[in-house]
Amino acid sequence: MSANKTNTPIARPVATATPGASLLSPHDHTLVMIDFQSQMAFATHSIDAITLRSNAGLVASTAAGFGVPTILTTVAEKSFSGPMFDEVTAPFPGQALLDRTSMNTWEDEAVIAKVNEIGKPRIVLAGLWTSVCIVGPALSALDQGFEVYVIADASGDISAEAHNRAMERMVQAGARPITALQYLLELQRDWARGETYDMTTGIAKKFGGGYGLGITYAKAMFNAHEA
Repeated sequence: MSANKTNTPIARPVATATPGASLLSPHDHTLVMIDFQSQMAFATHSIDAITLRSNAGLVASTAAGFGVPTILTTVAEKSFSGPMFDEVTAPFPGQALLDRTSMNTWEDEAVIAKVNEIGKPRIVLAGLWTSVCIVGPALSALDQGFEVYVIADASGDISAEAHNRAMERMVQAGARPITALQYLLELQRDWARGETYDMTTGIAKKFGGGYGLGITYAKAMFNAHEA
């Protein structure tokens, strides 16, 4: 018998009906939506413009519906990059956009003042371009002790290579990649939450592609309900 073997019992995990600590909730994070602007979108080729706009709209509508503190920021809006996508601004009527000169949002004093005013420990990022305007704040926030999540399919870059390498770099540094639809469903997380059920399925029907069509079909044909 090996000298390293013992008769010590192996501790077994005990399951409980509680969510994992790394799952997002509507009240534990700040969403920062960055540079969803015409000029930035023209050169984006890692994702088609229709899908990008739909996913960005899904994220913005989700955040607004669940009351997630959200920062909308642009770069050189009036002089170069143009207006932010309507899909992003419409869910936040009257909210001021924070315009920057810095490529790295985390180096803008007005944005940082807003982050500190909101005071959440987690940052969720989405925007253009992944390799510059998302990598910059992601790595900076991680360095300062924030947990960072990046919505991969609501971000884009000049090529698939640029987007993928940027995502890999952020993940290696500790960021957590998620998707737009995942963001919506993670905040809902239980179909028995009736107060947000209609909102969640409504957002999915509008922006959720085939999943949204399925909800519409099931409701129309069978009056189906998730819960």
